[in-house]
Amino acid sequence: MPEKDSREKLRKIEKRIKYAHVVVLLLFCVSILYLFLLQIVDIRHYKARANSQRYSKNFIFRGQIVDRNGLRLATDQTSYNLYAHREYFDHEPSELAEILSPIIGVDKKQIEKSIEKGSTVILIKKDVPRQVAEQVKKLGFRELSLDKKNERVYPQDELAAHVIGYYNPDADTASGVELTAKAALEDVGEDIKVQRTPRGDIIYEAGTDPILAATPKTGKTVTLTIDSAIQHVCERELLNMITEKKASRGAVIVMNPKNGEILGYAVYPRYNPNNYKKTKAVLLKNWTLTDVYPPGSTFKTLTVAAGLENGKIKPTTKIHDTGKMQLGKWTITNYDYNKHPNPGMISLVYLLEHSSNVGSANIALMMSPIEFYTTLSKLGIGQKSGIDLAGESAGILPKPFKWDKSRQATMGYGYGASVTAMQMITAVGALANDGVRVTPHVIKYSPEEEAEKVKRVQAVSPETAKIVTQLLAKSVSNSKSYINLEKYSVAGKTGTSRKPKENKKGYSEDLYASVIGYLPANNPQILIYVVVDSASTGGPVWGNTVAAPIFKEVALQVARILNIPPDKNVVK
Repeated sequence: MPEKDSREKLRKIEKRIKYAHVVVLLLFCVSILYLFLLQIVDIRHYKARANSQRYSKNFIFRGQIVDRNGLRLATDQTSYNLYAHREYFDHEPSELAEILSPIIGVDKKQIEKSIEKGSTVILIKKDVPRQVAEQVKKLGFRELSLDKKNERVYPQDELAAHVIGYYNPDADTASGVELTAKAALEDVGEDIKVQRTPRGDIIYEAGTDPILAATPKTGKTVTLTIDSAIQHVCERELLNMITEKKASRGAVIVMNPKNGEILGYAVYPRYNPNNYKKTKAVLLKNWTLTDVYPPGSTFKTLTVAAGLENGKIKPTTKIHDTGKMQLGKWTITNYDYNKHPNPGMISLVYLLEHSSNVGSANIALMMSPIEFYTTLSKLGIGQKSGIDLAGESAGILPKPFKWDKSRQATMGYGYGASVTAMQMITAVGALANDGVRVTPHVIKYSPEEEAEKVKRVQAVSPETAKIVTQLLAKSVSNSKSYINLEKYSVAGKTGTSRKPKENKKGYSEDLYASVIGYLPANNPQILIYVVVDSASTGGPVWGNTVAAPIFKEVALQVARILNIPPDKNVVK
């Protein structure tokens, strides 16, 4: 019996072993089938996934930015980051440093230090030029690798920096035209994808086009309206005056009022976009777009235009100027009250020539608040100009239902509203262009793009614009101002305004000195706006003593550059 039981147990064990063999055989067959499907049929699409990891877009260069004459203002330059990989070291750190030092221009002790402190992948040097990278490649060291990248460079350094802006490829951040024209600068059409090795070398397949694969893609070139010669004149004259007067800020803008093209756009303080990473944020800001200020007497030009447009005055109208007037607890006084205490009945030409605050306040009070407000709004005050640069402020134009008589009166001579420099030149530009306000722009557009991006608004009637131009031109020709040019008739106005206190009510002792004007007055080709903030030395600070000399030099040089024929005495 025991022997029988023993044989029975043995048969059961053998039976189980057979079952186990069958199961193992089945599992083996299934595994073979799965591996066949996986590796040959590729049911998990590993081949496609592996290929996709090797595929990369072709190297892309950002498009160039050039001025209206084709001068390069921004372009891409290839550079490399040099890395060492510890796991592939064939040389001692000291030996590697000894070899690399004279090639890359880094002290060998510094290279050794980087290697010793580094982990698996060690950054040896950033922004290695192409010529140096080629020398490193010739070494053939497997422990070294070069990471190719774009470096944005600005060949003209500080010229038009606030217009061009800067581009940071590492963080993909930008300013100026580098930001607003990003789509065009990076538009390479249909990009070509190629397979690459882990070291970045192209894998040439049967269908790979060797020329397309190896040729870097380049974005579109963006052409500016800026003329570099005019830009240089603007920056030079502005810098000279700011240095002489020890002013804190300033700007010169030159625009073609007929089409809104900005020909020159100088902003101080300025910076070098090649070194933007080391530049303080306050210098990177284009304050002429972001910051608002009271325009002062240059605004009287718009007040006279509004009075004419609303039928409250005529070209021959006489305004009663007492030299001083009381509105509630506020006293309005002419700047030359001590010299001309009671001018009496004055003409509009006299008002503009002598910059009468009382006369301008009286014109403002002739209109209803809604009439004055509506005309100023049509001229672009209290709204963005629409310029193709980011960060623009809308300025401050209070709603008319908030106006009392004192605010309405002070609005007449440039204190009730706050403007940006771009807003002010756009408004006066309408008076130089038969009453049509044109969107200012720094990018040269095709006719199709211009129709979409550059708006034209009839802000005042052509007749109003013509009368204001004549009044301004006569007031300038009667004066001894710097803007009274020998060969060109100028329709313009100087201005001086007190600077508001920062984060407080009231005004400081600092002043904005400004002037705005266009020429030739009978057929305006250029409109120039100059504003200087907080001049502190070199005599009295007035629009005529600080801003007007800049205007004169810029106007004469721009007229020469553009070959504008003289027209003196054409405007009567």
